[in-house]
Amino acid sequence: MSGLLCYTTSISADKSISEIIGMLSRSKARQILQDFDGSGNVTAISFRKQTNFGEMSFRLPIDVPAVHQVLRNQYQERKVPRSLANDAGHARRVAWRIVRNWIEAQLALIEVGMVKVEQVFLPYMQNPAGQTVFEVMEESHFQGLALPSPAAQ
Repeated sequence: MSGLLCYTTSISADKSISEIIGMLSRSKARQILQDFDGSGNVTAISFRKQTNFGEMSFRLPIDVPAVHQVLRNQYQERKVPRSLANDAGHARRVAWRIVRNWIEAQLALIEVGMVKVEQVFLPYMQNPAGQTVFEVMEESHFQGLALPSPAAQ
């Protein structure tokens, strides 16, 4: 089997979230905030970090339904067992574990100077209205960034 990254995790979402908060804290985040849904589950982690351009805010969300759908699809493809594919709580654990591993890798790249905070977290950077750069760009259909189609050249 070769399923989704971290699909076999048994680590609780709360432990992954705690590890993320610890990593962000050690990387000198100035504030760390958690967003919750109506059931008390964390749906995003936001943090502020001082950069060469001033203090910036970033918001890192998860999408449990998307992870759950991938697990269900991979069950159909016989890549994950049914017990994992049908468990929304497991999808939440997987989602947070993937984000935790991604953040660990990004912070390692920042630490060795290969990238800047603004560079790796750019899509998640928030404007004063709380929109991320990705959300702003998506609303504009990435105007000015799309390359011309080969037929138009």
